[in-house]
Amino acid sequence: MTATFEKIEKEKIVGLKFPDKEVLLDDEKINERLKDLTRALSLGNLEKSKIKIYFEDDTTCRLVETTVWGITDKRVILKQGVVIPINRVHSITM
Repeated sequence: MTATFEKIEKEKIVGLKFPDKEVLLDDEKINERLKDLTRALSLGNLEKSKIKIYFEDDTTCRLVETTVWGITDKRVILKQGVVIPINRVHSITM
């Protein structure tokens, strides 16, 4: 990753706009992202561990430290119903 990621509070994600376009171009990275999200979900539910999600909205790249409460086929679900589209996630670090 060469982009600079601006830190954001989870509560402010609600006001962001997300394009439909996928941010990752490599199928291997897309599969790795899904594995990382699944692991983050387990850590969030079992240990309440916070992780870092690097994502992109319609204006810039952002970073949030949070707990993953759920994932669907298209979204990462955080506390209080805050969601980030999976196709806008660059990476996850535990």
